Amino acid sequence: MNDSVAKTAAQLRRRLPGAAPELAIVLGSGHNGVQSRLKVTAEIRYGDLSGFPAPRVPGHAGKLLFGRMNGVPVLLLCGRGHFYEGFSMAEIGFPIRVLAHAGIRTVILTNAAGAINPRFRVGDFMCLSDHINFMGANPLRGESGRAVASFLDLSGVYDPGLVRLLQAAARNVRVRLHRGVYVAVAGPSYETPAEIRAFARLGADAVGMSTVPEAIVARDCGLRVAAISSITNLAAGRNGRQIDHAEVLAMGAKAQARMSDLLGRFVELHSRAAKAPILTGAN
Repeated sequence: MNDSVAKTAAQLRRRLPGAAPELAIVLGSGHNGVQSRLKVTAEIRYGDLSGFPAPRVPGHAGKLLFGRMNGVPVLLLCGRGHFYEGFSMAEIGFPIRVLAHAGIRTVILTNAAGAINPRFRVGDFMCLSDHINFMGANPLRGESGRAVASFLDLSGVYDPGLVRLLQAAARNVRVRLHRGVYVAVAGPSYETPAEIRAFARLGADAVGMSTVPEAIVARDCGLRVAAISSITNLAAGRNGRQIDHAEVLAMGAKAQARMSDLLGRFVELHSRAAKAPILTGAN
């Protein structure tokens, strides 16, 4: 795995005009419109990068874009491979390992999610404060490249400093951004109303089929991580309607402008924070 990561990271660096930026954003279902905010200087298909899973789900373009968003260098990953598509956990986490090897230090993960919390409305956003892994597998199982299992501490997966920047960005652009717990399930079927009731009792606020494997791998690689859910539907049993993926994509498309505003402002704030001097006490 380590040799494959290094090989693909070298492929990526050769395709980039200059050094890789420190920030990458993974765009989930229905979020491809965010790329319109990027002044693109390089485009790479996932198929041109060894080991990158090529997503087959509508709403996932399967390409990597490099450029500037609001003047800040950023890598955009337009789409992801999913567990329910048949990709292994190692394959899902592979792009994150490549990014870390190539010089990325911070990754923002986005997804479409169903609302479990009754306070959440379709069109809202949720910044992940924590997660529950109900996918039945862990991406570090036998895939960390170590002789023994990686007993990684996950008590602080989602970086508090990044969460604060996202909250500040949301206030700046007047976007409704909750904080909450995301429960990840394997899919591809949507959940039953009974499962949603159980997840609610466990403390989950939103449900989806991605993000958690990437977040775990990112932390294993020492990256700072934050994640945003676009609330595209109410979870099963919440409004008596059936859930349809086309409607999920349609709602994600409607939210693209606000997601773009939120991420654009976050990128600016993150860049400023990175450049801010570190103050030390006087001796």
